[in-house]
Amino acid sequence: ASLLIFVNIVASLPRTLGNTIDYAQTGGRQAVAQVVILLFVFLIMIVGIVFVQEGTRRIPIISARRQVGRRLYRERTSYLPLRLNQGGVMPIIFASAVLILPQSLAGFFGNQGPVSQVLVQIATLLQPGSWTYIGVYSLLILFFSYFYASLIVNPEDVSKNLKKMGASIPGIRPGEKTKQYLEGVLNRLTFLGAIFLSIVATVPTLVEGATGVTTFRGLGATSLLILVGVAIDTAKQIQTYVISQRYEGMVKQ
Repeated sequence: ASLLIFVNIVASLPRTLGNTIDYAQTGGRQAVAQVVILLFVFLIMIVGIVFVQEGTRRIPIISARRQVGRRLYRERTSYLPLRLNQGGVMPIIFASAVLILPQSLAGFFGNQGPVSQVLVQIATLLQPGSWTYIGVYSLLILFFSYFYASLIVNPEDVSKNLKKMGASIPGIRPGEKTKQYLEGVLNRLTFLGAIFLSIVATVPTLVEGATGVTTFRGLGATSLLILVGVAIDTAKQIQTYVISQRYEGMVKQ
């Protein structure tokens, strides 16, 4: 499904670029400068998305020495990877859905009645580009980032599993201390990831308002995250396939 969305977004890029080129050609030097600034910002955002999507905090894990039969296994060091952006694009999608909700409900209730008037006022305050919209959008992204991270990683379960396997984090006692340590690390990572998502989600709107170039309006934060995420996953799958083919060739020889 993600690959289909990726193809759909890529298919719309030629039209977007064509409209941008037409805008630059008909608008003079000022329009060219505005387009260059917009493209530069998008390029920086793509580079930042790559770093954040691939960013992980590797927590060292030491497995205790154990004996199975007559064989003695030494202590082994491994890592528990915690991603900087656990939720991916989902916090932005949920936040966008919540922001659209007042306008949708106002249309459902009609233009009459106190409820409809309140919803219309809320929808007016949450117009894209306003500071109220940016603030509420950022807070919703922060909330859904923590919510989604709590669904993906459960520090209590991780600490219990480590204790059962006889593994521990260096300098941290197994059990409750490990749980508290993981919660602290996860909270810090989630906060940084949410700040980054908020920047990615709001910068295109701010840049469009500053430059006046609206040809990239359809290519928002969600599209960029999907493009970069699917491209990275596809590249990893291709790399894994190539390595497996080489390994099979070496075994057959």
